[in-house]
Amino acid sequence: MHTEILNSVEALLFGSGRPMRLSEIKNTLENTGLVTELSDIKQAINNLEERYLNTSLEVQEVASGFRLQIKQKHSSSLSILWNEKSPRVSKALMETISIIAYKQPVTRGDIEDIRGITVSTRIIRSLLERNWVKVSGHKDVPGRPALYVTTKDFLNDLNLKNISDLPELPETEEVGEKNLLTQAV
Repeated sequence: MHTEILNSVEALLFGSGRPMRLSEIKNTLENTGLVTELSDIKQAINNLEERYLNTSLEVQEVASGFRLQIKQKHSSSLSILWNEKSPRVSKALMETISIIAYKQPVTRGDIEDIRGITVSTRIIRSLLERNWVKVSGHKDVPGRPALYVTTKDFLNDLNLKNISDLPELPETEEVGEKNLLTQAV
């Protein structure tokens, strides 16, 4: 492995502050005069993963590409550096994003049917502002409600490559009418 390629890829991942695709890394390197192949870049990333095995850093592949980040087990050490309180995520917001993630594309009405209560405009606005969801189109029914899907930013924030990496939903138990009566008594 050419040391210059390895160091350049490492510098790009460190300095970019966001995930980078292999093709984006290749184009950036070529713009600086370093001509390389995608396979060389992938090999450099593999070498970096090995280099960081016993350190506090890791190369993580997420939906938008590769990024250099601090390993999860060290994140608590950094919390004292940032006095800012991150905005709390309400239970309603978590329920809403979960429904969108697992059932996408969904309308607001679909979410309300599943949750059993109305979805606040504030929750939808908050998800849109965080860029965790986007409108992917409109359902072909009266009123043409918006269809919501998750975004790459949502996957990046959860360290996921794609939506299929979400954990499986637990099986729900069907409670018969008879069991419900015995539990009530």
